Amino acid sequence: MKKNFKMPTAYTILFSIIVVVAIFTWIIPAGQYDYVDPTASKPQPIPGTYHRVEQNPQGLWEIFNAPIKGFYDAVDIALFVIVIGGFLSIVMKTGAIEAGISNVLKKLNGKEKLLIPILMILFGLGGTTYGMAEETIAFYPLIIPVFIAAGFDALTAVATIALGAGLGVLGSTVNPFATGIASGFANISIGDGIVLRLIILVISEIIGIIYVMKYAEKVKKDPSKSLIYHLKEEHEEHFKNENNEEITLTKERKKVLWVFGLTFVVMVLGVIPWAWKFDILIFEKFNNFLMNIPVLGKIIGHPIPLGDWWFGEITMLFFVASLIISRMYKMSENEYIDSFVSGARDLLGVALIIGVSRGITVVMNDGGMTATILHWGEETLAKLGSAAFVNIAYLFYLPMSFLVPSTSGLATLTMPIMAPLADFAGVGRDLVITAYQSASGVINLFTPTSAVIMGALAIAKVPYETYFKFVWKLLIIISIVVMLALTIAVYI
Repeated sequence: MKKNFKMPTAYTILFSIIVVVAIFTWIIPAGQYDYVDPTASKPQPIPGTYHRVEQNPQGLWEIFNAPIKGFYDAVDIALFVIVIGGFLSIVMKTGAIEAGISNVLKKLNGKEKLLIPILMILFGLGGTTYGMAEETIAFYPLIIPVFIAAGFDALTAVATIALGAGLGVLGSTVNPFATGIASGFANISIGDGIVLRLIILVISEIIGIIYVMKYAEKVKKDPSKSLIYHLKEEHEEHFKNENNEEITLTKERKKVLWVFGLTFVVMVLGVIPWAWKFDILIFEKFNNFLMNIPVLGKIIGHPIPLGDWWFGEITMLFFVASLIISRMYKMSENEYIDSFVSGARDLLGVALIIGVSRGITVVMNDGGMTATILHWGEETLAKLGSAAFVNIAYLFYLPMSFLVPSTSGLATLTMPIMAPLADFAGVGRDLVITAYQSASGVINLFTPTSAVIMGALAIAKVPYETYFKFVWKLLIIISIVVMLALTIAVYI
């Protein structure tokens, strides 16, 4: 009796890599670089200073201890992820995001064509800010019947939601799970490279909107042009009776949406390096005024200026925002705690993956492999030139995103190597992060290992092969756009 093959979990894959890397520490020569400033938060190896050191092979003790040490190394990022989970759970409990989307659907009744660009932009904003993915599943039963009644098909609805949010994740500007974690392990601010990521986001969303709208118009003019025309009657019968309870956009929910958006605005101002200008123009005088009031100044404490924030400050921001939203929505203490802990629990797996992934770097560093691999990269990849390096980095991350399906795990695993390699190639570390998140974003738009994509197709009753037939041309176009953007950014 044959057993169906089941893809191992990210934990199994990553721990297996720890074992393999430990074996390699017995084979690969150990080495070391001299650094420009060994005490810097972003230690930069000096090209040409690689030298051999005594071999330090890693054994069973080091293998099993690696994830523990890895978690200690990445505890600030892991805690950040857990608090973000609690924050998002509080926001979702209020129903504000669902109510906002429902309100858009209601207002555009009779103008369904406009739903495509508007919804794709809204989902794109969710993707680029907080990595909206699993949260989209709730919207398919709401939006598919509207699209079918308007003369489109279920595939149009899937594309609007999945591509809208997915392209937002691909162009992550401040997405804490893609950009944030990768920036942390590259030892740069999440704000570095935000302009390029914003450009990629805007161009990708525009191309995606045009792509989906062209297909939707074709289907509306001639339903037989639909890629799922053979399922038309079945879909109309199945979705026509969908009776979703309308979620009202109350005053409280509007306030929640404002606080939700403002939280990410403050986060951006807190991490972008040039935010000190805003600090001087807007906040400095007001802050000095408050600090000069004897008692109040002591109560407020000593806030860190904008532009200098790191994971501790951002974590505090989302925690405070969750408290504000809970009071604004009149949650009881028990409701708040239960929701926050539930959301934190949902992302505990991501935090653990970060620890296991970091364990790989621990084994490599302790075994002296990291510097040797960097040396090989310096002798090969880095000498190809900046433009070639950044595009090879993008192509490298395409298959790696299949191998390591966890974006946080992939960032934790590869950034300690790829970021210093960028230094050797004369490329900003932020470009490597953009290459990583864009490649991961492209893969997650179609990979059958994505629970989000497969779940959406199951709800919409659209075959996977039909969806892939629809989306593959867009994937190529977006990849070309990303590679061009990375190339131009190298020279600018």
